[in-house]
Amino acid sequence: MICEKKSKRLEIVRSLVYEMQSNFKNQRAWAQLSGVSTFASMLAMRRGQDSEIAAIAGVLHDFYFYKTGINTFPGHNSADAVRPIIRSTQVFTDEEMSVILRSIFYQEDRHRVHGPDEEVIKDAILLQTYFQKTGNNFLKTDIHRLQNVFIELGIPEENVDMESNVDAEALNRKSKDRRLMLADFAEKLAGQNIIGVPENERYREICKYWPDSEIYKVLEGNWCAAFVYYCCMQVGILLPIRYPNRMYRLAGVGAWLDWAQLPETRFFYDAKQEEFNPSRGDIVIFEKLLSDNSHDHIGIVLACEDNKILIAEGNIDNKNCSSVLFRDRDHCILGYVRIDNGYHYQFNGEYIPFGC
Repeated sequence: MICEKKSKRLEIVRSLVYEMQSNFKNQRAWAQLSGVSTFASMLAMRRGQDSEIAAIAGVLHDFYFYKTGINTFPGHNSADAVRPIIRSTQVFTDEEMSVILRSIFYQEDRHRVHGPDEEVIKDAILLQTYFQKTGNNFLKTDIHRLQNVFIELGIPEENVDMESNVDAEALNRKSKDRRLMLADFAEKLAGQNIIGVPENERYREICKYWPDSEIYKVLEGNWCAAFVYYCCMQVGILLPIRYPNRMYRLAGVGAWLDWAQLPETRFFYDAKQEEFNPSRGDIVIFEKLLSDNSHDHIGIVLACEDNKILIAEGNIDNKNCSSVLFRDRDHCILGYVRIDNGYHYQFNGEYIPFGC
């Protein structure tokens, strides 16, 4: 079947993506995907790589933005959003799917060198950005990379005349108390008594990070973790929708527990640790509070008063609405997540697309 459909695979993928344009009508985004796809095909052909696979990776490279309108972690989020799509086509081998997803995933990691397929997409994105004159400033590493591509293509490198960009947000990151910002934002948001239905504007905002076509229905009555994720993103605690190589997305409580216990975070504190006292801006994870399932609820701590904690929650008690309420500190609490104010998401490991 794969051999029979191979010649039409790019057309199949392009059609699938373009059909989704009704969900996010952005001709500029489509032009970006198409442009990168064309440059990727050309570079792959020149470098002896599979030009068809490169073109497909190119047309999918920024799928997350195309679907949601959000440009945070385009590589990591797009790879995650694309996985079920390329599987559903049933026209790729496991190896080809891995190449496509890895090429998408590593697109932002341009200061390092990966495999030849991944490098094609990185360079294709820079070429598209340069020739479209999008007004983006380039990092110094990108300028050097683009100069090398120009030399490869026989274009005088002096044509790369751009200003380098400085990540001002990174410089200011440690100066902010983002946990307090998280609590302030969550308290105000939860107090609006959001109802988890598509007609509610605030609920739609909370759901906007998740690329699933039926996300409003998927999260209905189950959006406490999505509430926490939304609040974190709004105050600059930026995370991809799924930590690489993990089983669940951060729309689920289990994913938050898993992420907080990683060797590179170690943000989780067991509720039984006597020396730990929860404070404003911590995240609380409950254990069998609303069901017989482990880690079944999550919220953001606003205050701790004796044996009570004040919490901002989405989907309180599975009633599909948000609120601010007191809960017993000694009842069904698994532990707390205290995110370091200087934390900045960075993944330096090996991405294994279908490892979980």
